[in-house]
Amino acid sequence: MQTDFQTLRFEYTRAAEHDAASPAPYPVVVVGAGPVGLATAIDLAQQGVRTVLVDNDDKLSDGSRAICFAKRTLEIFDRIGCGQPMVDKGVSWNVGKVFLADELVYTFDLLPETGHARPAFINLQQYYVEGYLAERAMREENLELRWKSNVIGATQHEDYVELQVETPEGTYAMRAQYVVAADGSRSPMRRALGLDSHGRTFKDRFLIADVKMKAPFPAERWFWFDPPFHRNQSVLLHRQPDDVWRIDFQLGWDADPVAEKAPERVIPRVKALLGEDAEFELEWVSVYTFVCQRMDKFRHGRVLFAGDSAHGVSPFGARGANSGVQDADNLAWKLRLVLNGDAPQTLLDTYASEREYAADENILNSTRATDFITPKSPVSRLFRDATLRLAKDCPFARRMTNSGRLSVPAVLRDSPLNTADREGDVFFGSMVPGAVCTDAPVRIDGKAAWLLAQTGGGAFTGIWFCASADAAADCANWLAAFVGNSIPMRTLIVVPRGAAGAPLAGVTVLEDVDGVVAQRFDARPGTFYLLRPDQHVCARGRAFDAASVAAAIQRATCNG
Repeated sequence: MQTDFQTLRFEYTRAAEHDAASPAPYPVVVVGAGPVGLATAIDLAQQGVRTVLVDNDDKLSDGSRAICFAKRTLEIFDRIGCGQPMVDKGVSWNVGKVFLADELVYTFDLLPETGHARPAFINLQQYYVEGYLAERAMREENLELRWKSNVIGATQHEDYVELQVETPEGTYAMRAQYVVAADGSRSPMRRALGLDSHGRTFKDRFLIADVKMKAPFPAERWFWFDPPFHRNQSVLLHRQPDDVWRIDFQLGWDADPVAEKAPERVIPRVKALLGEDAEFELEWVSVYTFVCQRMDKFRHGRVLFAGDSAHGVSPFGARGANSGVQDADNLAWKLRLVLNGDAPQTLLDTYASEREYAADENILNSTRATDFITPKSPVSRLFRDATLRLAKDCPFARRMTNSGRLSVPAVLRDSPLNTADREGDVFFGSMVPGAVCTDAPVRIDGKAAWLLAQTGGGAFTGIWFCASADAAADCANWLAAFVGNSIPMRTLIVVPRGAAGAPLAGVTVLEDVDGVVAQRFDARPGTFYLLRPDQHVCARGRAFDAASVAAAIQRATCNG
C-alpha cells in the first residue's frame, strides 16, 4: 500500500545531547532533510560514516515543487538503493515538443539511443522523492534522523563545528567533525556563519498550477511560446503521477504574486488551455520569480554547502534538485576518505571547485534560457520569434531555440583529480576524464545486467577491456599492485559475447553482448578506464599499467 507522504509525520525523539554535557563530535551532521540532505546522509551512512541528519520540521515538503528528475539523478538514487520505487511511481519521458502560437515547431528526443537502464527523465512530485529517500534512510544503521530539530547557531573550531539545535524540549549543543548544509535557499546555516549568495533576479513571474484531471495528453514535455490561450507569454505542460499535471504560466513582472494564486485567477487560465468544459481540481498553486545565484565558495572550513543553500537557478531546465543531488554524489566519498585518514582535507576543496564549476554552468544555461523565454526588448523578441519560425525547417535554429536546456551532468574536464591521457593515446567519444560514466547493457554469469550497477558504492572501479577472460589472467598482477592499499578498488573485465571463460578470483567479468560498452568507451582490447567512486572517469589508457593506475588513484585522492 502506498504511503501518503503528504500527511506523513515523523516522530520527534529526545536527543542524547540533552543529557550529555560534552558529547563527542559526530563524524558528519547533515542539516536539512530535502532530497539533497537525505541523499548525502544515506550515501555517507552506507559507506560506513556515522551520520546525523537534522531537520526543523517533522514532515516532507508541501506541494509538488521539483518534479523533473534526470537520468543521472536516477542513477545516483539507484546507487544509494532507492531508484526503483521512484521509477515505478514516476512518469518516464524522453520526448519534448516546442510550439509557437498553435503550431508545432519541432520535436526533440533527449535519449534517442537504446541501451540505458533509465529514461532521460521521470516526473515525480518532490514529496514522493523525499518519501522514498526517507524510507531508505530509516533502514540505514549508521544514520540517525532527528526531526523537529532546528539549527539556530553554528560555531567553527579547529577540529569540529558546534551547532545549537532548538527542539520541543529546549536547545542543546552538538558537535560534528564536518557539517553539510543542505538547508535550502534561505539556509539558516549560511546566515549563522554570516555568509551570502550573489546573483541575478529576473524581472518576470511565473504561476505553477498543479491540476488533477483526466487528460489525453502524452507523457511529453510541451512548451508553448505565445499560445492563443495565453497571448504574448509562455506555457509549460508536464504530466505527473496520480493524474496530476504541472502547468507553468508566464505572468510578467507586474503580476501580483498574491492575487495570482487565488482560484478565481488560476481557474480561467487553466480553462483557456484545457477548454471551458474541462473538469479538474487545483492541487497546488505557487508563484515564483527567476533567480540565478550562488555562494562565492561552497566550502567554509568544516562546513560544506550543497543544493539550494549553495546555488539556485530558475526552474526551466530542471537544474535545481538534479544539480543538488549531484553535489551529494560528489561530496560523500570525499568526506569518507578524509574522515578515514585516507586523503587530506584538500580533497574537500575539490568538492567546492568542481561543484562551483557545475553551478556556473547551470547558471549560464539557466540565464540563457530565461533571456530567450522572456525577452526584455523588442529586438530580443524579434530575434526569438524569428529563431522559432526557422526552427521548424532548419536544424541550426533548433540548437538556438531555448525553452530551458534540460539538466545534464557537468563534465569536469579541468578537475585536478583527473589524469591526462598518455602521449600517443588517442580516444574518440564522450568518455573523457571528468565525464560521468555512461551506462550500457552487459551479462554477468549469463544473466542480464547493467554496467553502472557494477561501479561506485564508495570504491574506485577499474574497467579493463580484453579479448577474452583468458587474456585477462594478468589481472592478478593488477590486484597485487593494490595489496595493502586502504582505498577501495573493484575490478571489472569487459569481454566480447561468449568470451567470459572461467571465473577470475576477485574480478567481475562482464560480457559486452552487443558491443555497446566498447562502442561508448571507444575501447579495444587492452583499453583501461579508471572511475572515481562517484562514477566519473578520472583516467584512461590504451594499455593497462599498474604503476599508472596507482598514480591515478593517488592523484584522484589528493595523495599525489
